[in-house]
Amino acid sequence: MKATAGLVEAQRRPARSKAVRRRQGSCGGLDVYGQASVEVEASAPTSPSDVGLDAGMTTTTTAAAAALTSSVGDGPPPSRSTTTITAGRTYHILKIEGYSSTLKAGRGQALRSSPFSAGGRTWYISYYPNGGRETNKHCISFFIHLDDDTVNDDVMAQVTFSLLDRHGNPVRSHTVTTTLYNFSVASSNALGFENFIRRDDLQRSEYLNDDCFAIAVRLVITEESPSFTVPPSNMHLDYGDLLSSKEGTDVEFVVGGETFAAHRLVLAARSPVFKAELFKPMEEGTTDVIKIDNMDAQVFKALLVFIYTDTWPEIGQDETTMVQQLLVAANKYSLSRLKIMCEDKLCSYIDTSSVVTMLMLADKYQCHGLKKVCFNFLASSRALSLVMKADNFWCLIQSHPTMLKDLIYNIVTHQLEIKLSV
Repeated sequence: MKATAGLVEAQRRPARSKAVRRRQGSCGGLDVYGQASVEVEASAPTSPSDVGLDAGMTTTTTAAAAALTSSVGDGPPPSRSTTTITAGRTYHILKIEGYSSTLKAGRGQALRSSPFSAGGRTWYISYYPNGGRETNKHCISFFIHLDDDTVNDDVMAQVTFSLLDRHGNPVRSHTVTTTLYNFSVASSNALGFENFIRRDDLQRSEYLNDDCFAIAVRLVITEESPSFTVPPSNMHLDYGDLLSSKEGTDVEFVVGGETFAAHRLVLAARSPVFKAELFKPMEEGTTDVIKIDNMDAQVFKALLVFIYTDTWPEIGQDETTMVQQLLVAANKYSLSRLKIMCEDKLCSYIDTSSVVTMLMLADKYQCHGLKKVCFNFLASSRALSLVMKADNFWCLIQSHPTMLKDLIYNIVTHQLEIKLSV
């Protein structure tokens, strides 16, 4: 082989496998290659201290100590846990001397640096003076390659390429960083930027001095510890079992002729009303049995299930009536979440036969969401005419004088919105 001022000429090798993923675009776009399609390979170093391609292309590698620093990132979702460990850092400087002579390399031909070690692996850098393909023929390309023949484990790394100024400092406008990438994939063991910088931009810049320029390649190799999945909470199941087992219960309720055992602390923690009732000063002659009037036994059972599990209880037959009664119970014991859940259920039961009852319930227990849905239902002239024929509608108007005013206001507002939207 014959070396010519920074360009090492060699016999062309057959084209290798094509890139597995390429991203076209403006200069600085990230590209992933399997292998360089055509290479101009460097001669071997002439001495142990010579780590460059030849006299015109030299490299210097500085490897940081492989300190194990652990950090937990914010990226993974809460149910996943992944710890990233930095296994090695390498700062590699590639100096191109005799830049104009390297332009003799054809498009798709690469100058290849001597191998260097990082993270227990062997790497090298490829430099394409005339780009790697027709679409980026006006740009200079740089790639870093994993040069190990056998890779059994994942090799995760992040790479930063920086053009250096005359003082050896990175040029911010020409500094680009890849995402964390797995180099161990057989068909994609190279990563870089095929549009790193346009040749005319480099040639006009102050960074090309005496036909020479340099880039820095910062390689950070990481290891990921095995991830694990945190199972969902089953606290509601545990508390449900506690309720059904009756173990450790210290209070009883008699509701509708049935007796229910419960735990004072659980009830007090969930309901301020139960807390005030169960932990008030004990009067002489009182017992641990509390009678609750005006409530169905099945409603109280459903109430207890919600208190212990914070989930919607199973409702048997006549669901509409049960949900209405459960809403009243939720309001009585200041269980705001259960009350809203009941409102949501009742909204799906609204029709011409039930809307008046729903309105009375919503008005009495300050269920604003349910009330609004009822008004929207009555905004239809057909639905309103059918409801007005019912006796309970006029009972509602007589017992709730402000209800008619609110109803008329909502109907007029609804009609105006329809006209404005046409």
